[in-house]
Order: sequence, then structure tokens, then C-alpha cells
Amino acid sequence: MNILYVCTGNSCRSQMAEGWTRHLGGGRVAVRSAGLEAHGLNPNAVATMQDAGVDISAQASSILADVDIDWADTVVTVCGHADEHCPLLPAGTRKLHWGLDDPARAQGSREEIARVFATTRDAIRKRVEALLADLPLA
Repeated sequence: MNILYVCTGNSCRSQMAEGWTRHLGGGRVAVRSAGLEAHGLNPNAVATMQDAGVDISAQASSILADVDIDWADTVVTVCGHADEHCPLLPAGTRKLHWGLDDPARAQGSREEIARVFATTRDAIRKRVEALLADLPLA
């Protein structure tokens, strides 16, 4: 099973989803993430995932390419913009949409921003757990 997470900039939400899937997937799935643009890996996303025991620091922000779309069995868009602009998927590719707020837009103190990232991280974990539980056993 190949899972592809897509968002606008491939810096936060899709990166966290990729990290959770790799961490929780137990080798059952292959995972990638990509964006309609590449904004670079957000350091707050790296830090919040590290706080949960998942290292995403080696992941890279990349732009969605046809090869990613062709590779994926399941495509999950994690923001409205990516959902609206997702390319046409090959027949048989499953598409899901998770409308998640962008933690990179959080404002306030360092602690307030960290809380927003942690809330998003935890919401993504729950969705990844549900997605993995729904996969056929192979």
C-alpha cells in the first residue's frame, strides 16, 4: 500500500502525516508527501513531532509530480487548497480529504504557537491511526 499526503507547501501537515504513517505503519505501508509548492520543512513541525517521539528532520519538502500520483494507491489531501487543486488521479486510486487548519499560520507567543502545532499533530495522529486500521491486512 502506497500512501501520498498532499498539501499546499509540504511543510507542516503533510510532513507530520508522513512521519506518523511511517512511525505507526509498522512497515505495512510506503509513504510520501508532496506539495503543490515546496515551502521547506517547518522547524515547528519538526519540533512538535520530536516532542511526540517521531523524528521527521530527514524528510524533505517536495513538489507534487506525476510520478508521485502514479505511485500512490491512496492520496490524502490535508488542506482545502490542495484538495481543490489535486490533479486527476488514475482509476482505482483512493482519495481522501482531511481539512486541517494550517499551524504555520498560528500567531502568539512561542508557547501558544507550540500548542497549535501540538493540536494539529495529535489530530493528524488520530486520522493516521484510523486510516491504518482501515487498510486491508496483507
